[in-house]
Amino acid sequence: MKTLIKQLTPPILMDAFNKFRNHKYGWKGNYGTWQQAKKDSNGYDADEILQTVKNALLKVKKGEAAYERDGVIFDAVQYSWPLLSGLMFCAAKMEGELAVLDLGGSLGSTYYQNKKFLDKLKNVTWNIVEQKHFVDTGKEEFEDDRLKFFYDVDECIIKERPDVLLLSSVLQYIEKPYELLEDILRNDFEYILIDRTPFSKKGNDEIKLQVVTPDIYEASYPCWFFNELEFIKYFEKQGYGLVEKFKGADGEDKEVVFKGFIMERKC
Repeated sequence: MKTLIKQLTPPILMDAFNKFRNHKYGWKGNYGTWQQAKKDSNGYDADEILQTVKNALLKVKKGEAAYERDGVIFDAVQYSWPLLSGLMFCAAKMEGELAVLDLGGSLGSTYYQNKKFLDKLKNVTWNIVEQKHFVDTGKEEFEDDRLKFFYDVDECIIKERPDVLLLSSVLQYIEKPYELLEDILRNDFEYILIDRTPFSKKGNDEIKLQVVTPDIYEASYPCWFFNELEFIKYFEKQGYGLVEKFKGADGEDKEVVFKGFIMERKC
């Protein structure tokens, strides 16, 4: 599990990405294996990204900015209304309480994005599992009674016992995403919320090389485009029913569409 967590990659919103797309940037190739794509990648500067995100989110925490996304600050919150609906759906089913495991949740971007609404609930615990350098910073700068950071899923489960698993822009950056899910879903979450996940318009799994424009940060890394039907079938086999699906804020282009799902454990 810890090895898989180390693979988490900073997400890039497609709408921001599209502003700079040309022949140099975007999703490239159609690789036969993850390792082939990784060989063509140059990774990313983890420390630079961490500092950018930290500085932006500290402004949100202090009330100096309304919202942070991918290290960029905004003067108004840009909500993912379907995701927020999913969170409120889970809270309603749990009588006003919400305990979330946010895998790859950075320093709390989604938590702060939805904090105005979360504050109205009876009880909230928002637990982020991330790479070590993010967790170290999260514990030092952001952790409080509701927002907590963990180095691995097992530690989070033991201490907080979350009912909701949030997977937002994370599975596509894991070399073996279904192995990760196999391990995590043993914890019998009541609800699964998925957002900002890319699906191939060709109808099959594809491995791409994502090349990020330097205007955001210099990086390239492997990325999955999933087969949507097989993706949903996997969760159904694990005992989850689809409550609703929606188009993600990242949009779509001729090759890919970003989607999200609200899932509930079957009785």
